[in-house]
This record gives sequence, structure tokens and C-alpha cells, in this order.
Amino acid sequence: MRIPSISRILAFSKTTSILVLGMVLGSILYNAIFHASYNQLWQENQDLQIQKKQFEDDIKTLKKYSNQQTVIKEIKIRAEQQDPPLDSIIVKEILVQVGDDIEVLRGRSVYEIDTDSKIARTLLDRKMYTVREKNYAIHIKTMLVAESVLQIWISITNPSVR
Repeated sequence: MRIPSISRILAFSKTTSILVLGMVLGSILYNAIFHASYNQLWQENQDLQIQKKQFEDDIKTLKKYSNQQTVIKEIKIRAEQQDPPLDSIIVKEILVQVGDDIEVLRGRSVYEIDTDSKIARTLLDRKMYTVREKNYAIHIKTMLVAESVLQIWISITNPSVR
């Protein structure tokens, strides 16, 4: 009985290993692209859900107070940029939670906002919000009422990271 030469087996094993390695690297590349696109789609979906909720609240308020010109009809909350930037999803979740807390100001008179803003500022200043099992503190920088829109600028800090 004749034994085949080792050079044929080595050539076949090299070709097979290159083919398998190419399949593994191709699947890794495909998986990375798939997850990156899925993550981007998920973030856009979160943005759209937040906008939808805010628009629904604005529509309800606008219908309810359509005849009154001097009430707060919309509330817009903006977060200032942080030195170590926070994840955009975390910022958006905190903005939603702050919006739920500040919702009591919707429908209030623009001329009486000074007392309400003092109450809101004292209640919300340094308030802790928990997002993804981490605590974040907010600080209200500016509150501005213009044309029945209450605009609030906040800064978000992570007190555990210093």
C-alpha cells in the first residue's frame, strides 16, 4: 500500500484553513456592520418616540388652551454639552423624566411663572435621576418663557464620576 505524499495534504489543509479563516472574518465583519446599523436604527427609534410623546402632549395642550394667549402651551427642555460627553440615549431619557416632572407648569399663566419657576427650580435643582442603574444629577441653568413656550436649559452631571 502506498502512502500519499505529505505535500498534497499540506496544500489541501492550507487552502481549507484560508477558506475557513475567510468565512470567520467575513461573518465577524457582517455582524459588526449589522449591529452598528441596528444600534443607529434603535437610537433613531428612541428619538422619534420621545418626539411623538412631546408632540402629543403639545397637541393636547394646544387644544385645551387654544383660546387663551397667556398660558404656557409648550415645554422644551435642552441639555447643555458636558465635558465628558454622556451617551445621547441617557441624555434623552433624563430629558423625558425631567419633562414629566415639569409637566405641572403646562397651562400656567405666563405672568405668574415667577412663583412657579422658583418652586420648580428648588424642587428639581440637584435632583437625582436613575438611568440604566446609574445616578445623574441635574441643575437648571436657564428658564425662559417666550410666545407661550417655556424653554429650560439643564446641565447633567454624574456625581459618582469626579
